[in-house]
Order: sequence, then C-alpha cells, then structure tokens
Amino acid sequence: MALFLLDHGAGNVQSLANSIKKLGYDFSWISSPEDFHKASILVFPGQGAFHTAIECLTERGLLEPLYNYIQSGKPYFGICIGMQILFASSAESPSTLGLGLIPCQMERFDDTTKPVPHMGWNTAEPIDSNTLSSEGVSSSDHYYFVHSYRAKYDPEGNPEAAMWAHSTTQYGQEVFMSTVRKGNVFGAQFHPEKSSVAGLTVIDAWIKQSLAGRTPAEPSARIPRPPKSQHGFTRRIIACMDVRANDEGDLIVTKGDQYDVREKSLTSTPLSSTTAIKTAGAVRNLGKPVALAARYFESGADELCLLNITSFRHSPLQDQPMLAVVRAAAERVFVPLTIGGGIKDTVDPDGTKRSAVEVAGAYFRVGADKVSIGSEAVYAVEKVRAAGGILDGSSAIETISKVYGSQAVVVSIDPKRVYVDPATYDGPYKDELVHGRPDSPESERGKAWWYQCTVSGGRETRPVSVVQLAQGAQILGAGEILLNSIDRDGTGLGFDHDLIGLVKRAVTIPVVASSGAGTKEHFVSVFVETGVEAALAAGIFHREEVGIHEVKLASRLAGINVRS
Repeated sequence: MALFLLDHGAGNVQSLANSIKKLGYDFSWISSPEDFHKASILVFPGQGAFHTAIECLTERGLLEPLYNYIQSGKPYFGICIGMQILFASSAESPSTLGLGLIPCQMERFDDTTKPVPHMGWNTAEPIDSNTLSSEGVSSSDHYYFVHSYRAKYDPEGNPEAAMWAHSTTQYGQEVFMSTVRKGNVFGAQFHPEKSSVAGLTVIDAWIKQSLAGRTPAEPSARIPRPPKSQHGFTRRIIACMDVRANDEGDLIVTKGDQYDVREKSLTSTPLSSTTAIKTAGAVRNLGKPVALAARYFESGADELCLLNITSFRHSPLQDQPMLAVVRAAAERVFVPLTIGGGIKDTVDPDGTKRSAVEVAGAYFRVGADKVSIGSEAVYAVEKVRAAGGILDGSSAIETISKVYGSQAVVVSIDPKRVYVDPATYDGPYKDELVHGRPDSPESERGKAWWYQCTVSGGRETRPVSVVQLAQGAQILGAGEILLNSIDRDGTGLGFDHDLIGLVKRAVTIPVVASSGAGTKEHFVSVFVETGVEAALAAGIFHREEVGIHEVKLASRLAGINVRS
C-alpha cells in the first residue's frame, strides 16, 4: 500500500509531513499526474483560497487526475482546502467550480455576532456515536480550525449534502460540517496536523484503517443538530518568542522592557550618590528558540509565535538560520506557528527582487501557518488612506491573502499612548480618546489619551491611530490582529484593556491581546472584560514565573472555555 501526499503549491504542507513522520509512516509526494496511479492512499492537505487551490491544481495538470483517483474508490483524506474542493463551489470565488462531489456551496460565516475567520480550537461532534466509525474524532477533544467559509449542516434544506456529514461543529449560532465521510472519501475542515495529540490521533486512525483495508462508508443519518446555547470554541493562550541574533551571531530568544532587549545594569559615580541605569549591555538571552517552542508545546500552549525582531542579514530568503529555526520547530510542535519579521517585498544583495508572497511562501513551506506583518502594514494603510480608500492590490497583506487566504495573514500593531488635555483637545482622534477612570492607576486619573501607531520596533511614530490601522488592515485582507502595547510591554501590570476594547469594537476579525501580562489573573481579566479571542505572553513564560497550565486552570475556574 503506497501512501502519497498531494502538494498543490500554496500553503503549509510540511506540517502534515512532519506529523506522518512522527507517527512512523512512509510516504511519497505526488509530483506528476502519473503518480496518482501509484497511490493507493492519498492525503491532500492545504490552506488558502478556494480559487487558488483549483487554479494551482489545474495549472499543474493535477485536477482531473485527482478527481479520477477519488472516483476510483481508493482512500482519500482532504484537509481544510482539500476538503473544501469536494464541494460544488465556494462563495469566496463563485465562478470557480469545485469537484462537485458534495452538492453544496461553501458560504462565509456571519460576522455580525462573532469574529471571522473562525480561528482557534473548537469541538467536533460525530453524527454517529459508534466509535468504530469515528475516524479518531472525539467530541471530548478540541481541534484547530482556521477558515472563513463553511458548509452549513442543513439536513432539511439540503439532505443530499447532509448525508456526507460525519461530524458537526458550532461556531456562534452556526452549525457546520467539520468532517465529511462517504464511500472512500474523508475530509476535515480542521487541521489535524495542528491539533496536537487529538489531531495526530485522527491522522493515525485514518491511515491505519486505510492500510488495513477500508469498507466504503455508508451515507450518514440525517439527524437534527440545532445550535446549543454555548459553542465549544475556546480562548487561546499563545506563547511568543522574540528571536534575534546576539552579539556573537547566534539566534536566541530575548525579551525587552518597552522594546529594549539589552541587559540593564546600575552605575554610579564616586562624586555622586545618583544611580543611573545603563542599557547597553548584552542582548538578554532567555533560551534557544526550538527548545523553548518544544517546551511550550508540551506545556499546552495553543499557538506559538516566532518573531524575528532584527533585520535580516541579507534578505528573508537568504536568512537560512531563521528558516532552519522554523523548520526545526515545526518538526517538534503540532500546534499553529506564526512567523514574523521581514515579510515584505525586498531585494537581495545581488539585485534579485523578492515579493512578499515569495517570502511568505518560503516560511509556509518549512512549516509556518501564518505570517505576521508589522511596519509594512502601517505603510500600506497610510497609502490606502491617501488614495481615498482605493486598494491597488500591491501590499503584502493583499498579495499574501489573495494566494493563501486572509487567515494566513496577521497584522502586528505597536501602538503607544499620546496624552492630551481632555478639556481642550479637539483633534482628529477625539472619537478614540480614552479617559482615565477614578479606579485607574493614579498616574492615569484625570488624563486622556489616544493610541498612535509606530514602525521599526516602536522607534518611529506615524500619523495613524490604532483604530485606523486595525480597520485598514482588515480592509486590506488581514485575518487577525496581534495587538501589542509599547506602554505596557514588560511592565507586568496587565494587558491594556482600554486599548484592546477599542480595537475589538472597531474590527470583526480575531484580536490577540499582547503586552503587560504579569500574572495568571491578568489573562482571566482580559478574557472576561474585553472578550478578546486570544492572549499572548513572552517573558513570564520564558522565566517560568507563570506556567501555561496555571493560566488555563485559572481561566477554567473562572468559567472561561480553554483547551485541556
């Protein structure tokens, strides 16, 4: 029995390969139409836009052979976009036809009451409770989803499509097919290769059964699945690693205080009793990135971020040490991995131009799931605002999201407070002013401020507010906001709830709270008071002042749904 994987050329397929290697199976890649005849078991993983997947398969001459393979009756497992192409079409690109096996169109989630994309961990409830037909899917586990389009589970309105439903998931008040199964075909909307042990169990169960010989699956029973009062969606706890070269040139994880990553020392002069803080010490070394990533995965982190906070030595595609870090991390962690730093159009020293899509693609190919864009997002939003809101399709956000989907693009925002006189200020950001409350820290009482965006690691301010940047990033095609705070970074005072609430109200995409966490209670309060989808920390995790398991326990005790 020959296991083959299909790479359609757009997205992170390396993570599935890593998962299958970890499980101990051998496999080959489909590299030509002829390879479909060699395959007796086929897995098609992928992420990205519906039209991109179909176009890539068509251009490489693989679409028709794929359809013929599925029709042959041999086992097929489609993951995310590999499942979506089984449907007739998608509202993401209505003119692009899918394989049409499932007579249903993928529709976009309603974002009036919840963020879209559906990004994070959720449950999947099998239609049939018989474990023999579960394919390893358990209603007690959580799986990682990242998508904007879904196939509605509608046994009354579309009974033919509902016969394919193997499990359903609820997001908000929408119930959709999270896995499909019929005959020789199995598909998962979630990413099992990014769903930790629960996902590896699904992959292992499917491959084992396929190798042993499958009996074609019967159509599912059409049972009602009305939405419940609460869905299984969880809040995410994210560990972030700021990666840079130290003075010896080695890549290390560091952490700054208000973005200063060098060790501080106290100095004084013999003629003065004044003590000064010297900040030009060595780069603070908190560990090796791959080892820390593995530790956080084992500790239960829901997601990991690797942010390259210094300029690349030559160009992103020539920064082999960072690419190697990502590749090695992806071989040891089986949860989502976001990479940031240098995701932009660039030029190599020899004059070769590299597009942002090319740079992002290099990271996706070695195991990244999302890319984070910082300063380039600010410049792009400034450009759109100067053009009266007209998009030209040239920004890194637009080009990457067009190929890989909005869920693959995170915009990292570095805002800082600008204090103004609340009695006299009548400037352009008066509608975004935050006023210090009577119960605020004493330094904030009676004051007012707005949040100005920065670039170059907080070193340069730009004439853009945090709301303008967040809304502009969403318009350009970003799927998530990573919201930092220069004022709170490294302070341990807790997340800036005013900042987070301001951005949450301004956008309909997921928001990750960052900067300021000092205790497990800070995570609980930011989830309860702002409704943010995820919260991120770095230093307190690196120094083991607070454990990820402690954060999850405190959240669970407070009634917040988190992954076990």
